[in-house]
Amino acid sequence: MAPLSPASIKAAIERLKAYKPPPTVWPSMPLSRKAAVLIVLFADTNGELRVVITMRASTLSSYSGHAALPGGKAEEGETPFEVARREASEEIGLPRRDGALPEPFHVEHLCEMPTNLAKTELVVRPCVALLHSYDPKTGLDASVAERLLPRLDAREVAAVFSAPFKNFLYHEDLPDQPDLPGEPSDWYKGAWTDWHENQWRMHNFFVPVTNQVVTKPKKDDDQKAVADNLDKLSRYRVFGMTARILVDAARYAYNQEPTFEHNSHFGDEEMITRLRKLGRLGDIRKRTDVLTKDDLVKAANL
Repeated sequence: MAPLSPASIKAAIERLKAYKPPPTVWPSMPLSRKAAVLIVLFADTNGELRVVITMRASTLSSYSGHAALPGGKAEEGETPFEVARREASEEIGLPRRDGALPEPFHVEHLCEMPTNLAKTELVVRPCVALLHSYDPKTGLDASVAERLLPRLDAREVAAVFSAPFKNFLYHEDLPDQPDLPGEPSDWYKGAWTDWHENQWRMHNFFVPVTNQVVTKPKKDDDQKAVADNLDKLSRYRVFGMTARILVDAARYAYNQEPTFEHNSHFGDEEMITRLRKLGRLGDIRKRTDVLTKDDLVKAANL
């Protein structure tokens, strides 16, 4: 395996590999509450890291039509990384085993991040992975965007695209990106909202897609219809928990704080523990389970 270049990528990857998350509640949670997502990073031809993101299909029961990281609910006995890899295989066709990937690609697990709490009362463990693309036959990095992403199968999503990973620390499009639609300031919109036990920063990122290949469903007609509607957009909106996870992952990787306002803590481990003490997040999960601000305030005051 050849070292990544340039130095900024190598440093970011090494920080993620060295990161040791704090103790997590994830293993002790009921199976019905456990979920994981996969943050798939890869180096582009300009020597910058990008992250794979999906647009959820309208047929999915939760967060349909939203941008998301590949992932889903756990099955018995799975680790977070196993959950994330299985779900990535089911959703976008990224094989669970490296041997099933076309040469020279393979996936390296870098780290897990603190568990996040979804409004639907799932506890979500982000798993960060690097998609290696170095080809020893040529001595060069193969283009993930050209040689792998178009070969994926958007089985359970409306689209698969990517975003510049470091840009999740900035309030504008980073320079030196080709053919960006609109203005650099179109990248980010944020606002404080009265949601959590205190003020909560809601991030909205608008990822350019007119300058990249977007993978669409190959078979499902309903998903194709949703994907066709996305063709009208020059940028896809990434917000909510997905945006927060990407901001936090970039903070770890690049060892810097965003240029926009944000909540400083990582994950929701303490809040999850407090909600459990209140009797929430139990074994039986109902479709109607939705956290409210009052729930979070009660938990915070324990």
